[in-house]
Amino acid sequence: MEWIQNLKNLLGKNIIEDETSILKKYASDYTEDLEYLPQVVAMPSTVDEVSKILRFCNENKIPVTPRGAGTGLSGGSLPIEGGVSLSMENFNSILNIDEENFQATVESGVINETFQQAVKERGLFYPPDPASKGSCFLGGNVAHSSGGPKALKYGTTKDYVLNLEVVLPNGNVIWTGADTLKNSTGYNLTQLMIGSEGTLGVVTKIVFKLLPLPKHDLLMLAKFKSIDDACKAVPQIFIKGLNPSALELMEKSAVQYVIDHSPETHFQIEEHTQAYLLIEVDGNDIDLLFKDCEGINNVLETSNVIEVQFADTAEQKEKLWKIRRSIGEMVKLHSTYKEEDAVVKRANLPALMTGVKSLGEEYGFESVCYGHAGDGNLHINILKGEMTDEKWNGHHLEEGIRKIFRLCKSLGGTISGEHGIGLVQKKYMNEVLTPIHFDLMKGIKKTFDPNGILNPGKIWE
Repeated sequence: MEWIQNLKNLLGKNIIEDETSILKKYASDYTEDLEYLPQVVAMPSTVDEVSKILRFCNENKIPVTPRGAGTGLSGGSLPIEGGVSLSMENFNSILNIDEENFQATVESGVINETFQQAVKERGLFYPPDPASKGSCFLGGNVAHSSGGPKALKYGTTKDYVLNLEVVLPNGNVIWTGADTLKNSTGYNLTQLMIGSEGTLGVVTKIVFKLLPLPKHDLLMLAKFKSIDDACKAVPQIFIKGLNPSALELMEKSAVQYVIDHSPETHFQIEEHTQAYLLIEVDGNDIDLLFKDCEGINNVLETSNVIEVQFADTAEQKEKLWKIRRSIGEMVKLHSTYKEEDAVVKRANLPALMTGVKSLGEEYGFESVCYGHAGDGNLHINILKGEMTDEKWNGHHLEEGIRKIFRLCKSLGGTISGEHGIGLVQKKYMNEVLTPIHFDLMKGIKKTFDPNGILNPGKIWE
C-alpha cells in the first residue's frame, strides 16, 4: 500500500515492519484467544520518531494502536482496525534515579520488575506490582493504572506518577504536569492520561514518586474450609486496626490449576481446605511486624480458620507468591476462558463471591476466583468447559456476565479494578456509567483526537 511505503520513506525500514511473521507477533495479547493483524508494526526509539508517526497517521487518518509488552487482559493493545501497531519496546531506559528527591524518570518501555530492582538497589521502593511485573511495561501500567497485591497498603500506579511526557495524536509533544509532589495548576492532565488506555496520547517518559524501601516483610498463609469464611475474615482484620501490605484470596481450584500445570510447585492441598488467604505485612520494625502477625492470627482464629502457616524463609515466600501470580496463566492453559476484573467495597466481597457462584450454576459456567481481597478486587475466570460454542459466544454468557456486573454495582463496586475496559468489556460500560458520562468522555476524546486515529474501537461502543 502506498501509505506504508511513504511511512517507510519517512522513518526507515528498520522502524517500520510489514512482514507477516512480524505482524502476527503483534496481533494478540493475553486477552483470551483474540487476534487482529496490524498492517504495519512501528518500533520507534525516540520521541521525535513517535511524533513523526502520529503526525503522518493523523494527516492520513490511519489507525494507531499503542502497544507495550502485550500482557493486557482487556484487549487494549489489539489493532482491531488494522493500521499501525506502535510498539514501545525500544523505550527501555531508566533515565534517572533521584535519591535526594525520591523520584525516578523512566521511558515507558521499561519492565516493571526491572525498575523495582533498580530502585531497590538504592534503598528506594516502587510499590505497584502487577502479576505480570516480570514482563509488563511501565507505560502499560500507566495506561491501565495497574495495581497488584501491594496496592492494598500503597495504592496503584496513579498514586506514583508525577509527570508524563506524552505525544498527542497530532504529533505534538507535551509534559502533562510538574516533577513536584504538589501541583494545583490547571486541570490535572497527568491523572487524565492515567487509565486512558492509549486513547488520548502515547506516553514516552514517566516521572515516578518513590518511597523508602521497607526493611522487613512477613508472610502468612491461612487455610479455610469455605470461601465464605475466608472472605468474611478480611474486613475483620482491618476492623482490628491492622494494616497488611497485601491480602490475597485464592480458592482451592485456582491453586489446583497451578499445581496441575507446574509439578515443580510442590504444594499440598489438604482435603478440607477450600480457600486460602495470603497475608503480608511489611515495615522497618520487625518486632512490630511480629506483633501485627499475632493480631492477624487472633482474628483468623475467630473466623473458622483451619490453620495458619508462616513462611520462614525467602524461598518459602517466593514459592507462595509464585503460586498466586501464576494462577491466571495456569487457568488459561486449562481452558478457553474469559477473565473479569470486578471490584466492590471490601466488606461486600462475601456477597460478590456468593453471587458469582450462584450465577455460575444458573448459566452453566465454572468460575475460578482469586484476587486482591484486601481491596475488594476479585478476578473471576469464567471457563468454557462443556458450554456450547453458541452459548459461549452468544447472548447466554453475556447475560450472565452482565448480571455479575449489576451485582458489583449494587454492592458499591464497578466492572474493572485494574485490567481496564479495552475491547472486551466495553459492551458492559452502560451497566455502571450513564449517557452523561459517555458524552463527557467522548468530548475529551474528541478534543485530544479529533480524527479518532488513536486506539480506535476501545472503551466504549
